[in-house]
This record gives sequence, structure tokens and C-alpha cells, in this order.
Amino acid sequence: MKITREEVAYVAHLARLEFSEAEEELFTGQLNDILLYMDKLNEVDTAGVEPLSHAISLSNAFREDRVQESLSQDLSLANAPDPRGEFFRVPKVIE
Repeated sequence: MKITREEVAYVAHLARLEFSEAEEELFTGQLNDILLYMDKLNEVDTAGVEPLSHAISLSNAFREDRVQESLSQDLSLANAPDPRGEFFRVPKVIE
């Protein structure tokens, strides 16, 4: 075991956290599992492997930026429940 219950209790005290004995035991086991997994990962030969920023390759799916006709004012207000002139009328939010 890499981490003891006393170390978990000490860190919990520093963080102003209170845990029961069962929780300290649970967290001790979980932290040890994480550290054992990290040791296993450190055994893997990564020489020649380039670091990645993402696990899968990403590419931008942007469309070409070009000027287009926009909706007319009448068409954009056609489905508005309560238009007022050339504006959308919405319920009052701030009193």
C-alpha cells in the first residue's frame, strides 16, 4: 500500500473535511488503486510516442464564411406568439 489511513486522515484534516472510519478506509483503498494503476501505466514503453491533446483526431467542420440573404423581418416574426411592431414581445423578467 502506498497511502495509509493516517495520511488520508491528515489530508482530510488539512482540507477541513471530516470522514468516518469507513469512509477513510474506502478512500485509502481507492487512492491506492489509482496509484497502483499509475505505476502500471509507467511500465508502458512510450518512447517515440508523440503527446496528444485529444484521444481522437479532431478537425474543424466550419463552413465557408460568405454573405447570404437573411430572413425578412416579417418571416422571422411569423411564428412569434405576440409580436409588437417589428419586435418580439417577451414576458417581463426583471421587476
